Amino acid sequence: MATNRKICIVGLGYVGLPLAVAFGRKTRVMGFDINEKKIQELKQDHDSMGEVEEQELKQTDITYTANPEDIRNTDFIIVAVPTPIDAHNKPDLTPMIKASETIAKNLAKGSIVVFESTVYPGVTEEICVPVLEKHSNLKCGDDFKVGYSPERINPGDKEHTIDKIIKIVSGQDEETLNIVADVYETIVTAGVHKAPNIKTAEAAKVIENIQRDLNIGLVNELALIFQKVGISTFDVIEAASTKWNFHKYKPGLVGGHCIGVDPYYLVYKAEELGYHPQIITAGRSINDNMHKNVAELIIKGLIKAGKAVKNSKILILGLTFKENITDPRNSRAKQLIEELKDYEVDIVACDPWLNDELVMKEFKVENIPFERIKKDIDGIILVTAHDEFKEISLEQLKEVCVSDPVLVDIKGLYDRKNARDLGFSYASY
Repeated sequence: MATNRKICIVGLGYVGLPLAVAFGRKTRVMGFDINEKKIQELKQDHDSMGEVEEQELKQTDITYTANPEDIRNTDFIIVAVPTPIDAHNKPDLTPMIKASETIAKNLAKGSIVVFESTVYPGVTEEICVPVLEKHSNLKCGDDFKVGYSPERINPGDKEHTIDKIIKIVSGQDEETLNIVADVYETIVTAGVHKAPNIKTAEAAKVIENIQRDLNIGLVNELALIFQKVGISTFDVIEAASTKWNFHKYKPGLVGGHCIGVDPYYLVYKAEELGYHPQIITAGRSINDNMHKNVAELIIKGLIKAGKAVKNSKILILGLTFKENITDPRNSRAKQLIEELKDYEVDIVACDPWLNDELVMKEFKVENIPFERIKKDIDGIILVTAHDEFKEISLEQLKEVCVSDPVLVDIKGLYDRKNARDLGFSYASY
């Protein structure tokens, strides 16, 4: 029976840990990660990512381990490792391959290996299966089976949790598909969708994020146009969204481990097959370069306010790729900072969700709590609308600034009329 399967989650990051917790509420589960520090923290019921509360961890039956040999005691192995891109926007399947090697060396006959990481169609069967066979000396289809069930976790989202999102499942044959479906149905009350094959499931996941990327790319391009027209993109969207079938996307910087990455996986596969995607790459190009427009807004604002750009002091509010999470991966704030440094401005940051050491290492700027910011700021850029920033008034922002301050509010958090009445040179989308 599927419910008797001994489950192991490989990779306890933003996807794997919530998944392990969901299973751990129902049955005994093993959580494996190569990060020994993380394993020790989880054994103390502490999640440094902030995705799972201590009380939730205490209510689960999870055995945490960094010893790959423990995988041998399980027979339903779910792989939830990152699938990043390299400096040339090519898929980096190193985590998938290394995870497959580790699993293969400790793979018991009769096991099912299910991959959740976002990939292009074909990775499970054409990349991972050969690795599993090579390092296990077992034959896929005879000695073990594989499946694919794409993750749909939204970091920081406490409403759309694993159990409430329909789970796509697939397997290499009907028997495997049914077992995979049965296992996931124990934790997903919303139900499962059985894809006809593994490649279809892989493709379904990657286009979910491509669709969002293109929609955001469209509204970003509109924002660039409306800047020139002299109207607010947020006002335009608000008006247009009164029609029932208008999709309400907002402009801004696109980062993170999904939307800013996954389209490149399908682009890579398409080009490998001799087709050059045009719409997908156009959307990526717009989104990848929006930080330049943000930098231009603050620089123009400084000039308009009669300030010297060189050595002016800029405060960036929020560095994570989205609000209320501790995840800085692929945050476009990094490119924004690099762009601004070319103008020789002095940059400080404020992000209550990130520790100071990480900010200095990843973004090369000092992270200062808002209450400790000196009153010498020339310009402010709101990048990430953390809840903490929603509690900071325009008057409080004004207090940390010198005369004629500039405010670039790319999230549209503040009222532009009030900002201008207070003396801000205000810009937004």
